[in-house]
Parts: sequence; C-alpha cells; structure tokens
Amino acid sequence: MFTIGDFARHGRVSVRMLRHYDAVGLLRPARVDPHSGYRFYGAGQLARLNRVIALKDLGFTLDQVRSILDEEVGPEELRGMLRLRQAELESAVSEAAARLARVAARLRAIESEGHMSTQDVVVKSVPAARLAELTGVAAGFGPGEIGPVITPLYQELCARLEAAGVTASGPGIAYYEDAPEGDGSIVVHAGMTVPAGVVDVPGVRIVDLPGLERAATVVHRGAMEELLPTIQTLATWVDANGYRSVGYSRELYLEWSEDPADWVTELQEPVEPVEQAAPVE
Repeated sequence: MFTIGDFARHGRVSVRMLRHYDAVGLLRPARVDPHSGYRFYGAGQLARLNRVIALKDLGFTLDQVRSILDEEVGPEELRGMLRLRQAELESAVSEAAARLARVAARLRAIESEGHMSTQDVVVKSVPAARLAELTGVAAGFGPGEIGPVITPLYQELCARLEAAGVTASGPGIAYYEDAPEGDGSIVVHAGMTVPAGVVDVPGVRIVDLPGLERAATVVHRGAMEELLPTIQTLATWVDANGYRSVGYSRELYLEWSEDPADWVTELQEPVEPVEQAAPVE
C-alpha cells in the first residue's frame, strides 16, 4: 500500500488532486485509517488514475469521466479515444504554428518597409522550358495556403521522376494561375525542368512552358515562408518604374537543399510598360 504522498508521486499528480478525486467519488483510497484518517492506495489503482487523467485531457468533465469509467471502457476503446484526441491536438498545434509563421512574415515585411534595396531587380526575358509537372489547387495565394499544397506536389513529382529514371536538366519552376471556378482558389503547378527529349513519364504531365517576353526579376535567399518582404519589394519597384504586373510571379528554384535557410529562388513577375495616358483637352 502507498501513502497518499507516495501514490501521488508515482502517479505524477498532486496530493490535492487525489483528495479532490476522493471527495467527488472518482478515485477512493483503498483504505483509510480510522484513527488518523490517513489515506492509502494500492498499486492497482494507478490504472484508474491513468484513465482519469487521460480522459480529463480529452476534454471530458469529471462527471463524464466517472460515467465512462463506471461503464468500464476497455483499453482498446480508450486508446482509440486518446489517439483521436491526439490527432486533434496535433492539428491544432500545426495550425497555430502556421499562423505564427504568417504573423512573423508580416512583421518582417513591416519592419523592412523602406529598408530593402530595389537595386537588384532586373527586367529581362525568360526562356521557354520543358517541364514535368504535377498540379494541385490551393484555397488562396497566401504562403499558408500555397505551402501545404506545393510541398507534397514536389515530393511526389521527384519520386515519380526517379521511378521513371528521368533526371532533371535544370531547376524547378513553380507557376500559378486562377482556378476556373472563380472562387479565389489557385492552381499550383509544381514543375521540374527536363530534357527536350522527354515526352512521357507515368503519372506526370509534360508541358512546354512559354517564355516571358519581359519579367521583373529578383533573387530571394531563404525559406519561402520569408518571401513576403521580397515580393513586396518587387511590387514596389514595378510600380515605381513604369511597369504593371500582368500575371502571377513564377518561382525559379536555383538552389534547394534540406535546410530552407539555404534556398535561393528567383521571382519572375511578368510585366509590361504602363501606357502613357492621352492628354485631356
């Protein structure tokens, strides 16, 4: 038998909590000394304590916990409940982390306003390229919407190219377009440059991506989650230098490693000169 203090230590709970569970009839001591009133617990009661704590962490009230335990839910069913709750919590953590990343990106954009150099923006033509690509649809064009779509697309694309024995002949190129539904969703094209002789890869679309006659380009160094200041610097340059955007920027992945901090990406935004307005008489 364990004293209440020893049982609390073995169960990794507080003595106060055990007293409360006793008071509400959730976990009674195995024995109470009639003279001193000291509570004693058996080792077998650790199993019930574990279930109480697990069910509380699932979000059940103590009354609900008592009902569940009184119905003697089996280990398999309880394990299933815990795994479901675990998945829900992991999803919530992932969503919170993604929100924090988006907030951090906006803060960096705010902090860099007026400080990022636009001298590295270059207007040039972009050649056509043959791509092996996979496509998906993102709910919008924000990093938190594009990232979860494009990353698995590239993972799957690389796996299919390797299985087919096809080696990329150049960098990856991602490009975007509005989805035909017109609901604000974006078609994401994740492509790898392949030799001109490649005409068929199982499960992969082979396309000839047209070149761009004129694109405002800038090189971004670092993770794509940190792209926003670079994008807005490019937009500022385009607006200030007599151009207007005529489509979504392409992303040319010049260097892509296991560490996103080492990535080097060229943004290629299609542009055209702004027409001079006719004088008003």
